[in-house]
Amino acid sequence: MKISRNLKIAAIATAIALFAAQPASAAEKLTGAGATFPIPLIDACKAGFATDNPGSTFTYSGGGSGAGRTASDNGIGDVNFSDSPHTAASRLATVIHIPVVAAPIAVMYKLSSSKVLNLSPATVAGIFGGTITKWNDPAIVADNNRTTTVVNFKKDKDGQVVKDKAGKPVVLNTRNVKSYYTLPNQKITVIYRSDKSGTSGNFTSFLHGMAPAVWTKSGNDTFTNGFPGKLNDIANLGRIVGASGSAAVSALAAKSPYSITYAEKNYAASNGLKVANIQNAAGNFQAPDAGGTAAFLGAATVDANGILTFDYATKNAGAYPLGIVSYALVDTKTKKATEVKALLNYILNPKCPSTNPALEYTTITGPLLAVDVAQIAKIG
Repeated sequence: MKISRNLKIAAIATAIALFAAQPASAAEKLTGAGATFPIPLIDACKAGFATDNPGSTFTYSGGGSGAGRTASDNGIGDVNFSDSPHTAASRLATVIHIPVVAAPIAVMYKLSSSKVLNLSPATVAGIFGGTITKWNDPAIVADNNRTTTVVNFKKDKDGQVVKDKAGKPVVLNTRNVKSYYTLPNQKITVIYRSDKSGTSGNFTSFLHGMAPAVWTKSGNDTFTNGFPGKLNDIANLGRIVGASGSAAVSALAAKSPYSITYAEKNYAASNGLKVANIQNAAGNFQAPDAGGTAAFLGAATVDANGILTFDYATKNAGAYPLGIVSYALVDTKTKKATEVKALLNYILNPKCPSTNPALEYTTITGPLLAVDVAQIAKIG
């Protein structure tokens, strides 16, 4: 993770004390809307936040990153979220980005086999772009009948990935795995987010960043605008379909045999979907987990506004290239500065993602934590 010299100087001293005893905030009801990506973490941490801050609550309505940016523009809510940067001219000058939530987007699918699917970025781009239409396509067969390298990360007693002083996940072991997968001769049903979504923005940016010859358009929060071909082509009708929100695309995939979609990983287990390993630039197929997310984000750069630029070409062996952050959009002039800071500090505290490690939200440490500390210090 590369950060500017000024951010380093401003943040290093305060980062040490971030999780020291914090004064309790005044009782306050905080609200927000936006990205669905952080909802599972927010839900998991509500009770702990209320315990540490008696009388304070955070009511979060979701609605998608577009809704979060609109709420922020209109001065509605205290902490709104967006999975993609809000750089539009409509953004209030006093609103800042704070990347406090990090987790993987999972490529999820409905197949009867218990084996885990391996997919290269070019194959994923072909599937979602409509050029790969059957599960036994040669590209999918090639990804899944080969020897692959898998990196495993060390975890602590709470199931959280152990990181070194620089915030990098500690590798437990690396092993080669031979895979054999007999794939069905069935059409693939592609399910995408039909609403304006930072998840779609990050997903399509990954496709263009790692497979530009296949996914020829830049990332876009609206999937249909980023689609590289003709979505309404007769061959795609009924085979590439949309649904609004992560819960909806996951539920639709669960009801649709031979389907594939993308969403936060936790929606897979609750809908009986499997998740694919995705190939990174080092050539390894990695699972969507906290360790892979941390390894990928560690190669990103971040500017003075707290906005990350991902490095899809990173050769970090265990990087999962669909690891993303969700930005808290906060007005520095808020009248609830103490309470907002308390909420953000609680989300950043390791005990928040440790509440349910199975959700695979990664604890933010190292340089990215320093960035968050510097951004939070601007509030009020």
